[in-house]
Amino acid sequence: MADSGTEIVGGDLLSVVKDDCSLTEGSSLSADVPCLADDVLAGVAAAAATGGATAADLEPMMPAYYFVKWITWKEKKTPIITQSENGPCPLLAIMNTLFLRWKAKLPAQTEVITTEDLMAHLGECVLSIKPREKAEGMELNFQQNMSDAMAVLPKLSTGLDVNVRFTGVSDFEYTPECIAFDLLDIPLYHGWLVDPQSPEMVAAVGKLSYNQLVEKIIDYKHSANSSRVSEGLVAEQFLESTATQLSYHGLCELNTTVKEGELSVFFRNNHFSTMIKHKGHLYLLVTDQGFLQEGGLVWESLHNVEGDGNFCDSDFRLCHPPQRSVPVTQPEDLTPQQQQRQIDQDYLVAMSLQQQQGVAPGPLSDLDLARQLQEEEYQQQQQQQQQGGPSLAPAQQVTNHTVWAYTRRKETPL
Repeated sequence: MADSGTEIVGGDLLSVVKDDCSLTEGSSLSADVPCLADDVLAGVAAAAATGGATAADLEPMMPAYYFVKWITWKEKKTPIITQSENGPCPLLAIMNTLFLRWKAKLPAQTEVITTEDLMAHLGECVLSIKPREKAEGMELNFQQNMSDAMAVLPKLSTGLDVNVRFTGVSDFEYTPECIAFDLLDIPLYHGWLVDPQSPEMVAAVGKLSYNQLVEKIIDYKHSANSSRVSEGLVAEQFLESTATQLSYHGLCELNTTVKEGELSVFFRNNHFSTMIKHKGHLYLLVTDQGFLQEGGLVWESLHNVEGDGNFCDSDFRLCHPPQRSVPVTQPEDLTPQQQQRQIDQDYLVAMSLQQQQGVAPGPLSDLDLARQLQEEEYQQQQQQQQQGGPSLAPAQQVTNHTVWAYTRRKETPL
């Protein structure tokens, strides 16, 4: 990433912009915004003409529409936008933050929204921002910030050029893309930090951005100086040990830095998520389209670097995702070798059951084998349901499977 020449790290830029402008108090978007205002479109077109947004930036706006999920947020019906792929889409993270703040609204019962309409709502929200200071210098600075923000709007639907620094959760290399977050007063965080208890790693990484660190690793590893080679290897080890782009030190710093009740955007693995802090814990908004019909499943806790958080409802009460049936493998879909292994396995299970019941091992009749196999699978089904695991096939399908198994065993010599 090219450096703009002016380095404003993290909260410094945010504080500057906050002094210049603010979202109009109590303002929200109209529920029926058909398209961007003429001056907004003109700004975007001008940006494209000057290289701020090229045709290549506009073409990959995917998908062309998103499904809307309605939740009850603080006793109000509130829309959130879902996505089918875990792609780099800051547009959704920003808009969902604005929806949860009620700075943007959709007509009730809206089920689908296009990328164009989302951009229209975002453009209106940017235009609703008014400068706090009327001084000429402040006015010019505000107008420049607005122009920069409008220039990057087309990129929001595909991805932004975001370059983290490993020194703080709010530290990013400054790019014009950051203006969109700052103008809308949406904090942007990451959790990819160096552990200060590792001085060697701190020295190797320093205050470099991700792009700069990668360049350093390549340069140092091919150096004739052994100390530089060692430092390059240490820096490389840091990237490898934090491949999830979230360290435990970063997670601790996030918990300390993020304000209680603050809605923000969290950047990780080239993905942007809406984040909130509730009673000292961090949560990410669940936008997976697979949970579109689960209105009660809203947040996922962020409490470790592995990413296996707990699902919660809009009041942050623990809830479980719906059980999904495991697709049943039909016997005809198996290879002959798999069929034989299944037959042998089922037969051994039946023999084991026979021994547990105190019956001397001996040849089983077809009916006895089928009954014992069915009993075993029924017990497994009950155990999985009690443990909250995925449900097994219906009883009729289980019976069909066991009948097929013992029939095949009769026909197949050992």
